[in-house]
Amino acid sequence: MRAPLCLLLLVAHAVDMLPLNRRKKQAGTGLGGNCTGCVICSEENGCSTCQQRLFLFIRREGIRQYGKCVHDCPPGYFGVRGQEINRCKKCGATCESCFSQDFCIQCKRRFYLYKGKCLPTCPPGTAAQQSTRECQEECELSPWGSWSPCTHNGKTCGSAWGLETRVRETGRAGREEAATCQVLSESRKCPIRRPCPGERNPNRKKGQRERRPRKDRKLDGRGDGRPRPAPT
Repeated sequence: MRAPLCLLLLVAHAVDMLPLNRRKKQAGTGLGGNCTGCVICSEENGCSTCQQRLFLFIRREGIRQYGKCVHDCPPGYFGVRGQEINRCKKCGATCESCFSQDFCIQCKRRFYLYKGKCLPTCPPGTAAQQSTRECQEECELSPWGSWSPCTHNGKTCGSAWGLETRVRETGRAGREEAATCQVLSESRKCPIRRPCPGERNPNRKKGQRERRPRKDRKLDGRGDGRPRPAPT
């Protein structure tokens, strides 16, 4: 009689321990913090469900996979939010990092970024930039503009040599590109020979007085400028 009673007590104790064991597998600090942010976590496979706003990142090692909850997906992955769970998905084979499956941000070696795609060579009308690994639209040169007014120290008057400048703008063949091309300019020397308001004529020599206009005088028939004598 005692044996069946003991067996019944053991079964009841085991049933009571099931919720406790299940809670141990849920979110906690187990496995050195690998279950941080998890709702459900196991020793064998790590996290399988994450808290809201976190992404589930599945790391594969051979035939084994292990889940981890992260705030941001690691390089080579992008985050996809779902109704039940947010997941980290792998970028394309040629992408180093990406915004989505179809839009790369940075390419792997030997590939060039062009409009979100990683290409082995840049398309026609573009040039490969080795420093950024991007395909940049080639620039088109416009005609030179008119020369600017001749200036010296910001002034367009006086007596000195100044500079005048003209600009040649460049634009991209692909207007949809946000980047701008370089603006070209050139300058040359030019003479300034125009008096400034309130200043004396710069062409007049130093110390030379300005001549005043002479009044007209009546001259006699001799033309010597002396006044004609009165008649007797």
